[in-house]
Amino acid sequence: MSVTQEFLHTLAAEDLRALAEARALLERPSLAARLSSFIGSPLEKGLSRLPVSWRERIGGLAHDALLKAMDTAAKTLQPAVQPASPRLHKLLGSMSGAGGGAFGVAGLTVEIPLSTVLIMRSILDIARAEGEDIARAQARLAALEVFALGGNAASDDAAEAGYYAVRAALATTVSEATRHFAQKGLSSESAPALARLITLVAARYKVQLTQKAAGMLVPGIGAVAGATINLMFMNHFQDVSRGHFTMRRLERRYGEDAVRAAWQAVGS
Repeated sequence: MSVTQEFLHTLAAEDLRALAEARALLERPSLAARLSSFIGSPLEKGLSRLPVSWRERIGGLAHDALLKAMDTAAKTLQPAVQPASPRLHKLLGSMSGAGGGAFGVAGLTVEIPLSTVLIMRSILDIARAEGEDIARAQARLAALEVFALGGNAASDDAAEAGYYAVRAALATTVSEATRHFAQKGLSSESAPALARLITLVAARYKVQLTQKAAGMLVPGIGAVAGATINLMFMNHFQDVSRGHFTMRRLERRYGEDAVRAAWQAVGS
């Protein structure tokens, strides 16, 4: 029996099942593939209708929305552990998408910040249900990581590489931001480490937002379809959140090395 296989026996049966479910959530087909399947045509058709100036502007919207969402969303949730409410956030996300679909490109300046806050709130809701203390910087920064996980990297087809590669790429900056907040508190939004982290995450989130905007601009897409696209978007981030925070819960119990080895064994 290999060392990697031995780690499968380290985890309790129910935790091993949870890990397998988390891996399945984190290695689902990309969001772009699912959007293309829904609208019945490649996203390139929508991208061709998205002005270049707006593609650049979406990057700025993504950055500003993430900066505000982390604090704003947390303030609307009680820190005490309780079951998550995914249906509520799906409903609110669909309503936001309907507005975006109705107003087209012009509606993105309102829709993107609103939907980002709703997604962040849902992510923190799921994090809380998995035992995270959402009043702490570590939990909020882990929630921010979700926006960079899954859905647009070439490595997404190899989930182990995609999931752990992104976490590794963000690890140093996350650690720096955590240390800053431990010294100066969560309200220090101008922290250089946090600014760097948001820039890194926003670069990946921008890709997903551009895909969503492109989907809404495909001919025939309106308010109803906009709501459906936003529902798919919310489903995507809820799935990634459940996978990510399940992994973090298991890591708190067994240690990061044991959980990563079990992840590799499950996929072999």
